[in-house]
Amino acid sequence: MDSRNKILPLEELALKVADHKNRGERIVLANGCFDVLHVGHARYLEGARREGEVLIVALNSDKSVRSLKGEGRPILPAEARARLVAGLATVNYVVIFEENDVTRLLSTLRPDVHAKGTDYTTETVPERETARRLGTRIAIVGDPKLHSTRDLLARLRTLSHV
Repeated sequence: MDSRNKILPLEELALKVADHKNRGERIVLANGCFDVLHVGHARYLEGARREGEVLIVALNSDKSVRSLKGEGRPILPAEARARLVAGLATVNYVVIFEENDVTRLLSTLRPDVHAKGTDYTTETVPERETARRLGTRIAIVGDPKLHSTRDLLARLRTLSHV
C-alpha cells in the first residue's frame, strides 16, 4: 500500500473508523509531533498498536508544533512527517490536526483506546476528561522516555561543531 493512502482528512477518516468499528475492530488513537523519527517513536507506536487492531496516528500540524516546541520547529514539514509515520507497518492511518491536543479528534473518532507515551500518567493526559466522558480507555505505552527529538537535535548540533 502506498503510504500516501494512509493519510486522510478527518471527515474521511471518521467514515473508515465507522467501518472498522462495524467489523468489531478496536480503534487506537496515538498522537504526537514526530518531528525527527527515532527509536522511542517506533516503540511508542508499536506499544499503541498492541492495544487494538487499527492504529490511527494524529500528527500535529506545523503551526501546532511551533506552538508546542518553539521557533525552529518542526524540522520537517507536516506532509513529510506524515509520510514517514504512514510508512511504518504498525500504522493504519494518519491525520494531521491543528490544535495543541486531540480533544476534538477523540470526540469525532471515538476510539476505544487513547495511547500516550510514558512521559504521561493516566492522570496527566491532557485529554483525560474527554476520554473518560467518551468511555475511551487511556493506555500508557512505549519504553521509558529515554529518547527525545530535542536531545537528538542538541547532540547533532554539538557534533556539527566538532
